[in-house]
Amino acid sequence: MPCKYYNLGCPEIFPYYSKLKHEAMCNYRPYNCPYAGSECSVVGDIPFLVGHLRDDHKVDMHTGCTFNHRYVKSNPREVENATWMLTVFHCFGQYFCLHFEAFQLGMAPVYMAFLRFMGDETEARNYSYSLEVGANGRKLIFEGTPRSIRDSHRKVRDSHDGLIIQRNMALFFSGGDRKELKLRVTGRVWKEQQNPDTGVCIPNLCS
Repeated sequence: MPCKYYNLGCPEIFPYYSKLKHEAMCNYRPYNCPYAGSECSVVGDIPFLVGHLRDDHKVDMHTGCTFNHRYVKSNPREVENATWMLTVFHCFGQYFCLHFEAFQLGMAPVYMAFLRFMGDETEARNYSYSLEVGANGRKLIFEGTPRSIRDSHRKVRDSHDGLIIQRNMALFFSGGDRKELKLRVTGRVWKEQQNPDTGVCIPNLCS
């Protein structure tokens, strides 16, 4: 029997007893909408979801491999309604989702930024990214590999796989009277390339 995603491009044919197992992991299966602000049930391929995020969720869309994200919150001690933002970047012909949000970790709110890749995990491993936040002579830097949107927003957040800023440090970076949060998160994406001579990955920097 053909994979049920054959009309999306999957050429595989399976005995009925292994068909379901394949379909659960098929690379051609639709993606869930990566929007995290509400329970969105929309599924589709990447071009469809990019248009959906832009038109239905009014997400900011940017082109380029660097980003400069400003986050302001008037009362940083309240995170009952988790404050978050989503921006989509088009870079190296791919799409990336930059998430930034506040949530409760134990007794105190923390602020977290992380990147997700709009594609499968095997493709996501071809890219790396860095995030940086700082002020007053201090700086926090995170470097990592973007997670695929196959992993839910909550799964990535709860694994703490990103730049995490404790509240006291966030307020220190904000300066002033510590009653307003003003954070500027900068970052960039680069593509890892195999060196044909050594097999070692070398970063391909994007200006």
